[in-house]
Formats: sequence, structure tokens, C-alpha cells
Amino acid sequence: MKALIDKIKQIWSIEELRNRIVLTLSLILVYRIGSFIVLPGVDPDKIQDADGIFNLINIFAGGAFSRASIMALGIMPYISASIIMQLAGIAIPAIQKMQSEGESGRKKINQFTRILTIAICALQAPGYLTSYVPSEAIMGGQGATFVWWLTSVILLIAGCVFAMWLGEKITDKGIGNGISILIMIGIIAGLPGAFVTEVFGKLGNGGFVILLLEIVFLVAVTIFSILLVQGTRRIPIQSTKRVVGARGNSNMVEGGSRSYIPLKVNAAGVMPIIFAQALMFIPALLSPNSATFSNINGFWYNFLFALMIIIFTYFYTAITVNPKKIAEDLNRSGSFIPGVKPGEKTADFIDTLLSRITFPGSVFLALIAILPVFAYQAGIKQEFALFYGGTSLLILVGVMLDTLQQIESHLLSRHYDGLMKNGRLKGRGGAKAFQSAGNNTSSI
Repeated sequence: MKALIDKIKQIWSIEELRNRIVLTLSLILVYRIGSFIVLPGVDPDKIQDADGIFNLINIFAGGAFSRASIMALGIMPYISASIIMQLAGIAIPAIQKMQSEGESGRKKINQFTRILTIAICALQAPGYLTSYVPSEAIMGGQGATFVWWLTSVILLIAGCVFAMWLGEKITDKGIGNGISILIMIGIIAGLPGAFVTEVFGKLGNGGFVILLLEIVFLVAVTIFSILLVQGTRRIPIQSTKRVVGARGNSNMVEGGSRSYIPLKVNAAGVMPIIFAQALMFIPALLSPNSATFSNINGFWYNFLFALMIIIFTYFYTAITVNPKKIAEDLNRSGSFIPGVKPGEKTADFIDTLLSRITFPGSVFLALIAILPVFAYQAGIKQEFALFYGGTSLLILVGVMLDTLQQIESHLLSRHYDGLMKNGRLKGRGGAKAFQSAGNNTSSI
């Protein structure tokens, strides 16, 4: 406990880090307050509880969906817009050019993403009001008017854009990835209530031992998720020796050290989960029998969900980890992989190895994603079962680890010990690890 208190004091003693943490917490508070502001003229008590796929949306929105809040759409339209822009980057040359322009190109893509987010909100807002807000809950039971429709759609769009702005501010001025943190906060908001409901449900029926087993299983799944997120395959690399010094003077030999390239087993992080979850609404809309793909505990929903996760894991790994870029960086730094020729052979070697470790990583990621279904079938209540793996747990683990890594970087840059005894979180690499810009796997 004393070590924990000392670590908190160290974190708080760094002014920049302290200001970033305070700003992040303040913006999170604003987001949570906004999720409780109900649309004008709507009685949230007359709205039905979210179930099925709506329940997942409600979890990501921190309960704002079921309350008919101005932030009912949450941050998911922005996620959908980001997915579309990344897919467009593969097929549209103009966007590919912007991606290669560095910081200026990134700003252009972000601006297009914001515009696309507004367009998606404009499509989703009327659908939300039609399918989820009953007429008896509007204007004291009088139903919707044109003015109410117009103002409600505008408010829902404004709420989503405001949430997007909060996320970007957290990323720029706070600590961690803002969009991911807002999603995580929405998930955490439902955890205490779900846990209390599960505890009283089990203790009321004399199921203390069952409750204890549930907690043990939850801890085990959480540990496995952390291992999956942090697991790496280290490729050894050798630096060539260089002789430095003027002629006639004593020469000095530099280099020759051994290090490694840390390739993550799950290089895509939580992005495949978020991508797949965002697109799972499409089969429900296109299928003649929408109930088949709307039932989150059904076979076909989870089969398609797992398949999409595997596909998106390969896709996102391919666009975030560039073997050719890593091979070029190795060549420029005078390093090489023992037994592998520099250049194209090195790129092929890294690409082959990355494909091999991505397959088990994607399968395990998909398995964890559908574990809540098995928990629900075992008798755990739906609200609490969603934290037994699935999107909720993986996002929580991924975002928390990413945020802790950023805090650790601030500590190490100011010559403090890291958050762990060895000075770094497992899977980050370390001082000797070969850091490549193409191996940035931070979550959204």
C-alpha cells in the first residue's frame, strides 16, 4: 500500500501530468452530465428498457440511449465514420495520398471524418426516435410534431459532435485516447449496478459458492485478456559495428548490440471488436428475419460477430503494421535480422511471421468476444454476463493498459520508476526494442 501511495505522489508531483489528468477527469464529468440531459418533451420513464442489440448500444453510451439523452447516439457514429474512412483509404487514391502526407494529411482525414460523422448522425437520429422513443413518451402522450422532430434530430447530432469534441480534447490535452476513454467510461458506468444485481440475485437464492466461482472466473478471463493484449513475439535484431574517430587518432567501435522488434500477438488492439460491433447493425437491418441477427445470444449473431472480428484483425493489422517500413528503418539504422537478407527478404520475413501470430491472436480475440453468451447460458444475468469477456471487457482492458502506458512514459521521461517494478509494462518493448512508426497499436 505504501508503494502505491508513493507512486500516486510521484504522478501528482509532475505538473504537466497532473494537469492532464485533471483535465481528463473534468471532461469525463462533463460527458457523464450530458448523458443525463433528456431530450425536451420526452418522458424517459415511459421508454422501454433496452434489450438485445439496443442493450449493447446503451452500454457504450453509458445509459444515455435508454434515457433518450441528447447524447443517446454516443460516440458510435464517429467510430462508424472512422471505419469508413479507413476502408476508403484502401480503395480511393486521394485518401491514400492524404494518409502519406503526414500531419497535414491526418488533419484533412480528421476533418472528413467529422463531416461524415455528422452525416451518419443525421441518418441515425430519425431512426432512433422512430424505433425506440414511443409516441406516448413524447409531449405528454400527444406524440411528435414536426418542430419536435427537427429540434430532437439537431440535438442528437449536436450531442454526438460534442462527445466527439470531448474525446479529441482528451487525446490532445489530456491523458490517453479520448474516444476510447469515453467508450470505457460508458461501460464502467453500468458495471456497479450489474454487479449489485448479480450479488443480490445469487445471495437471495443461497448461491454464495456460485457467486464466488463467478468472480474467480471473471478474474481469470480478465487475466487472459491482459495476456492477449500484452503478448508479443520478439524478433532478434543485430546492429552492425562502426568504427568512429579521425585517422591517426584512437578509434572507437560503436554498435554491435543485440535488440529485438516486439510484434504484438494482437497488434490491432480493441479496434476489430469496435469495428465488428459497429457493423453488426447492418445484418440486422438487411436480413428478412431481423431477429436472427438482433439476438446477441443467438448462434448466427455470434458466429458472424466472431468471423468479422477475425477478418478485421487481419485488416487492421495490415494497415497499422507495415513490414516494408520496418525493413527500411532497420536498413537505415544499420541493423538486420540474423539469417535474413536486408531489404525485401526482411519485409517478407516479418510479414510471414506477422500473419502466423495474427491468426491465433484473432481467434482468441473472437473467443473472448463471445464468452458473455456462454456466461449467460450458465445462469449469469445478462447485464453482468456482458463483462465476462466480450466487447466490454476487452475495451476496458485495452484502454486502461494504453492509458497506464502513457502515464508510465511521463514518469520515465522524468527519471521516475515506471508503474511496474521492472520500469515498464510488459509488451511495450523497452529501451532496446526497435521502435517503428508502423507498429503503433494504440486503441481508438
